[in-house]
Amino acid sequence: MATELNRRDWIRSSALIAAGLYAVGLPKLAKAAPASLLVPPRADMHKILADLPRMQARLTSNENPFGPSEKAKAALMEAVNSGNRYPRDSVMALRAAIAKEEGVSEEHILLGAGSSELLLAAALKYSSKGGSILSADPTYASLVRSAVDVGAGWVKVPLTKDFAHDLDAMEKKVNDDISLVYIVNPNNPTATITPSDKLRSFCESVSKRKPIFIDEAYIDYVADPKKQSMVDLVQKGQNVIIARTFSKVHGFAGLRVGYVVAQPEMVKELGKYTNGAGNLSATSASAALASLQDKEFTKFCVQKNQEAKDFTYGVLKKEGYTYLPSHTNFIMFPLKMNGKKFSEEMLKRGVGLRNWEFYDQQWCRVSLGTMEDMKLFADAFKQIS
Repeated sequence: MATELNRRDWIRSSALIAAGLYAVGLPKLAKAAPASLLVPPRADMHKILADLPRMQARLTSNENPFGPSEKAKAALMEAVNSGNRYPRDSVMALRAAIAKEEGVSEEHILLGAGSSELLLAAALKYSSKGGSILSADPTYASLVRSAVDVGAGWVKVPLTKDFAHDLDAMEKKVNDDISLVYIVNPNNPTATITPSDKLRSFCESVSKRKPIFIDEAYIDYVADPKKQSMVDLVQKGQNVIIARTFSKVHGFAGLRVGYVVAQPEMVKELGKYTNGAGNLSATSASAALASLQDKEFTKFCVQKNQEAKDFTYGVLKKEGYTYLPSHTNFIMFPLKMNGKKFSEEMLKRGVGLRNWEFYDQQWCRVSLGTMEDMKLFADAFKQIS
């Protein structure tokens, strides 16, 4: 038992150290991960972060430019008054409210400081005994990268021609070596969606053999979130884990609140690799509870996001560009020049965004900001398109 605990502590420490090295943009000390896990290059991200103070339009990180809501800010400020107390009451109230919202018991909910902490927990759990993570490529790489850092393999499956998850191809890859199936829906960085009926059928079949982790960070931006979400599979007792974050539509990227919906026994297992709700502050928990109940603000953010999206679609079309239909708060479109050069030129004009390269094509991912932000994007884009 002592050996196993020491091994677990070593794995956790190694992953945290690796994550820290990534955060500051240092070279990896372990063996290099597959190239697409490291796109965009960390050196480029370090440069972007260093240039943030001079950005006029920060369209790099899929942040909500309108949040937190006024009700969330009021709750946060009120919670400051009890900052001398541990946040048990506010955290318990948030957990209960989320459980009610998702139609499950409180034992089905694991809170974390943003979903990143929970993605890391899953990476550690499902790489501790070897095996491989099965995912699409490209997709959001946080969980996969952390698993690879501590020795897991990565089985990647290209997206379909419509840039959805190729579920048929993924199911064929499920074997004894796979420890976890990871799906991001809507997907990042492509902003595309995998139809709910196909995904539900896939989960119902594959979850009988392997656990499935579905990252629904952008689910609030789809046309029918309840229909698209796979939370109902957890309600039915299936081996599916759903991750959510307050960082997007709720505007909590800097306040760090996220949660997992899973079977109670899985919640306990993942909790061994986190500090659980202990990482949430009273201010963030109280603000999240207020934001969860502020449905009007959520509707406002989704509406404004759609307006910015439609405007940006128009700009791209006018300049002769295509784009991937977006179900999120960002748009991915193919470039006609080197992606790094494009990002640098846009940044010189005060607009920060991200570039990728996959499928032999240079791409730009632009987050959707306020209409003022998008007009700044349009003006800069027209100069270099």
